[in-house]
Amino acid sequence: MTLEMGLWRTEGNKLVRIEPTPVGLESQLEDFIESDPDMLGKKLLIIGRQVATAHGGFIDLLALDDTAAVHVIELKRDRTPRDVTAQTLDYGSWVSTLGREQIKTMFETYRPGHALEEAFDTTFNDTLPEEVNAEQVFTIVASHIDSATERIVRFLNENFNVPINVVFFRHFTDHGSNYLARTWLVDHEGPVPSPGAGGKKKTRETWNGTDWYVSFGDEPNGRSWADARTYGFISAGGGEWYSRTVKNLVSGARIFVNIPKAGYVGVGTVTGPAEVFDRMQISINGVDQLLKDQPLQGNYHHGASEGLAEWVVPVEWIHTVPRESAFWKRGMFANQNSVTRLRQQFTIEQVSKEFNLDS
Repeated sequence: MTLEMGLWRTEGNKLVRIEPTPVGLESQLEDFIESDPDMLGKKLLIIGRQVATAHGGFIDLLALDDTAAVHVIELKRDRTPRDVTAQTLDYGSWVSTLGREQIKTMFETYRPGHALEEAFDTTFNDTLPEEVNAEQVFTIVASHIDSATERIVRFLNENFNVPINVVFFRHFTDHGSNYLARTWLVDHEGPVPSPGAGGKKKTRETWNGTDWYVSFGDEPNGRSWADARTYGFISAGGGEWYSRTVKNLVSGARIFVNIPKAGYVGVGTVTGPAEVFDRMQISINGVDQLLKDQPLQGNYHHGASEGLAEWVVPVEWIHTVPRESAFWKRGMFANQNSVTRLRQQFTIEQVSKEFNLDS
């Protein structure tokens, strides 16, 4: 049984039904959705309109949600309901082959001069996930569909976990005011089927094998970025969860150092393995000395056990700035791990430009 929306105006003790006026609605919906994709019931970032596929078709709208899943949005227009359902799935099969860089290029073609990472951060107040387009969601926009199409869409949802849905819009005019009503074919508040089942490949930026992200916790009564700049090191500790990733750094690795809630403050090259703070030696005027014997501003002692100890990695700095000059731009990479692989080319490019590393 197909869905129908009704709208009534109250006049005293009477209800007066307002009849829908579908004329011209579907021709305007694409503009409405592009300007305010939240009208589909979920915050979305539009990444392309009338996107040409490799097979001669044109996808009405493509969008990302906050998990970086790609939403294929197709308007019914003058196509038969069954045709638009089949075409939406066909487009989805092509979209599923796109890698992260293709998604970025698509968005930057759609919005020249804008980086996807910045737009994602602005829209969702979060960093673009490493995995982009790991899943696809399909939405058909229509003013009505036939019972056969409804049956097919429900069947795909309930039996094959295909995340396809139909959103209905009806246009009403009453006493000079215009109204747009919306409802969904499949319960929009229920569990969302996972389109990632079945071992589908993930798409994320390839690690270049050299660059690492370092989160440096510069805190009052704790470690000091001023010490790290002066004596050439990064460190983490206070528990194995914080220190274990530091030990992954090897000589020759390039590190990009970020102070949480401040920004990027340095880029350098690792010159040796991690060592417990009390045993770490540094070279001063050609003489090896213990780091703990230097006039340090920070505190690097967390307890007697090696598991709680501060672990230090020696670094030759390429470029550093004081904390108050930290560099941050929306969309750049941040992570709660002390050290992790830096895959995000956007961050590498922005920091390199800011610190004049290319020159």
